[in-house]
Amino acid sequence: MVKEVELPAEGYTTLVTPDGGTLLVSLWGGAKVLLFDAATLEPRGEIPVGEHPNSMALSRDGRLFVACANTNAVWVVDLAARTAREQISIALDPAAPPGSTPNAVSLSPDGRKLLVANADNNTVAVVDVEHPGASAVQGFIPTGWYPTAAQFSRDGKRIFVLSGKGLTSVPNPKGGQPGIPGRYIAELLQGSLSVLPVPDARALAAYTRTVYRLTPAFSPAARSAPAGAPKGSPIPARAGGKSPIRHVFYIIRENRTYDQILGDLAPGNGDPNLCLFGEEVTPNAHALARDFVLLDNFYVNAEVSYSGHAFSTGAYSSDFVEKVWPMNYANRGGDYLSEGGGERRNAYGNITAPKNGYLWDACNRAGVSVRSYGEFVDKDEKQPGKSMALVPGLEGRIDVDYPGFDLEIPDNRRVDLWLQEFRRFEAGTGGKTGELPRLSILRLGGDHTLGTRADAPTPRAMIAENDLALGRVVEAIAKSRFWKESAIFVVEDDAQNGPDHVDAHRSVALVVSPYTRRHAVDSTLYTTAGVLRTMELILGLPPMSQYDATAAPLVRAFQATPDLAPFIHREARVSTDEKNGTLAWGAAASQAMNLDEADLAPELELNEILWKSVRGAASPMPPPVHAAFVRPVAAAGDADDD
Repeated sequence: MVKEVELPAEGYTTLVTPDGGTLLVSLWGGAKVLLFDAATLEPRGEIPVGEHPNSMALSRDGRLFVACANTNAVWVVDLAARTAREQISIALDPAAPPGSTPNAVSLSPDGRKLLVANADNNTVAVVDVEHPGASAVQGFIPTGWYPTAAQFSRDGKRIFVLSGKGLTSVPNPKGGQPGIPGRYIAELLQGSLSVLPVPDARALAAYTRTVYRLTPAFSPAARSAPAGAPKGSPIPARAGGKSPIRHVFYIIRENRTYDQILGDLAPGNGDPNLCLFGEEVTPNAHALARDFVLLDNFYVNAEVSYSGHAFSTGAYSSDFVEKVWPMNYANRGGDYLSEGGGERRNAYGNITAPKNGYLWDACNRAGVSVRSYGEFVDKDEKQPGKSMALVPGLEGRIDVDYPGFDLEIPDNRRVDLWLQEFRRFEAGTGGKTGELPRLSILRLGGDHTLGTRADAPTPRAMIAENDLALGRVVEAIAKSRFWKESAIFVVEDDAQNGPDHVDAHRSVALVVSPYTRRHAVDSTLYTTAGVLRTMELILGLPPMSQYDATAAPLVRAFQATPDLAPFIHREARVSTDEKNGTLAWGAAASQAMNLDEADLAPELELNEILWKSVRGAASPMPPPVHAAFVRPVAAAGDADDD
């Protein structure tokens, strides 16, 4: 180290001009390219570009190409004039919302072509940049999962593509005991290198057809009118349509797979051999799935909580989140994780946030009232016992008495606090207007558990306590005057790599409403983003990203005619006061884990502890399955024209 200079925000990469005089730095967290004297590191100015500038390429004529991952564009900068002259849209549809995530650029040896790796589209865009100011995308090359680099060979005859997460979600045949490589979900993201000849026009056209055939439609019609919505559905066919549902309650829990909770529920695609917390432990989840609609083909978009809370509230996990969580989860440095599940601020704002923000930002833009209980909040250091919003869009929209993630606080204590406000809304005396917000977000994270930490509640006690809290929330809503125009959505932020015979991303999702189908099984492939899309359609919100824009809304889980029968919660069947003994299997490991924030504990080890806590120390935990799942082709219902 001979010299260093402090940056005002997180930097991504550097580039030196051909004359060796100027150092260019893409300011990842600041939407700028900074210029420094290459010898002295004295500042030489800055150039504004799009959000999350990362990879850069410099042409012979002085154009600087900057991939801006939180946009759908590559910015083209006139370096001599120090200003952006052009934006190259690399989205599959120019009208698509953010979500392509361009995160690598590279020029051909002759400087005529630019390759752009689009991480969240799983494509490489081939761009003709021969004529300044008139760049044109010529086509797209399909890649593996989450491409992070693409470049030409030195002779210009081949293209190399790195896909950060590999080729696909894969099966996990290695199993048996802890410590065997390849079992933890992050260890399966091996990455891949693809090598292909530079395609001619005919080959590129064929590649492009493949991309569009394999990618959900990005047309405005597809984004605004969900396919298969039956006539009379309470889910509007497009944003802004009418819905009899006025109030949405969104409950976010922590880290369970489908089989861990509902594997014993029949009918449904569950494996009772993998069920750890069945009906004896979670009677309310089972009653809700049985009495309303069982979703046995639901998948979370995220691998871990850091990206899980981003997907659960923003329908997108930014390139910053995706690239730093493996580093943090591997304990390779960088203090990037926070209680909110995805919040890191610098002088320019929140670098973890998606371009369009989160659900509450969408509500604020549309004039839809919103209230958050525990999601994206932290302890207020200035007011002990109170919470503060972690992001600007939530300021003034949280219950400051409702705590954030803290496994020492029982979820039923949270429900008691929520009920105080809910009763005031029922009486018309809550909030500024006295009216119940259109959207209420509740975080009930006790099902994360404390493992087998000595003298802490056992895993099944914590999950039973969380289940009781869930049942009490649903009953309160179902017995209120709001029930006839309400819908409750319950998700896990991620599945934490737990046992599931279909895939480690498959998780528990519950939909409870008078308009929910009763005693039904819906095996449509749904995702976290699809849940968000459903809520957006009800609330009249546009999609926030390409994920929710193209996700299947949960239209088949609903019916046109309401059934106003209320839900009565089930009392816990196991003791919620049950404690771990000092000699419990994994007690010492649980004590050493960082359980102060969501998912800072090693997921594989914690899942092993949960398994042995329930099944016994001699019972080996089966390895999680990671499968290449494919959307089934279902018969579409009649589209609603209204």
